[in-house]
Amino acid sequence: MHEIEITRMLDQLRRAFDGEAWSGPSLMDTLAHINAEQAAARPIPQAHSIWEIVLHVTAWVRTVERRIAQNEKIDLPASENWPPVPNPADDAAWQLTLEHLQEAHRELTGTVAGLYDNDLNRQFASDWDRPQGPSYYVLIHGVVQHNLYHVGQISLLKKAFT
Repeated sequence: MHEIEITRMLDQLRRAFDGEAWSGPSLMDTLAHINAEQAAARPIPQAHSIWEIVLHVTAWVRTVERRIAQNEKIDLPASENWPPVPNPADDAAWQLTLEHLQEAHRELTGTVAGLYDNDLNRQFASDWDRPQGPSYYVLIHGVVQHNLYHVGQISLLKKAFT
C-alpha cells in the first residue's frame, strides 16, 4: 500500500533540506559556498554563528529522529542544544559538521520512510506538562519548520559576506 501522507512528508523534508523549498533556498543551498571562516564568524556579536546554527539544527534533527524511532521523549541538555564550534574551526572541521548534518537528515528520512500514515497520530509518553508529547505528524512538520526558520537566520548572516 502506498502511504500518501508519509510520501508528502518525506517530500517536505527533502525540499526544506536540499530541494526546492516553497519559501526559497533549501538549507543545503543556503550553506553552499560558505567556508569555515565565514561559518565561525559573528557579524552580529550577540547572535549565533552559522556554524553554531548548523550544529543546533543537526542536534534537533537527530532528536526528532530518536523521538520517533524510540517512541519516547528525549531532551537535549543545553550543551547539546547549542554545541560549541570545534577547535580548531578549520575547513576540515566545517566539512565534517556538514557531513554530520547530512547524515542526521538521512537517518531521519529513513526513519520517517519506515512509518505508515496511521503512525502519524501516535504520541509518545511524556513527562512534559501534558501526559502525551506531540504526535509524529507534529514532530516531522516541526523539524521542517525549524530547518527553514534557521535558513532565514543563515541567509541574513551570509549577507555580511557579500
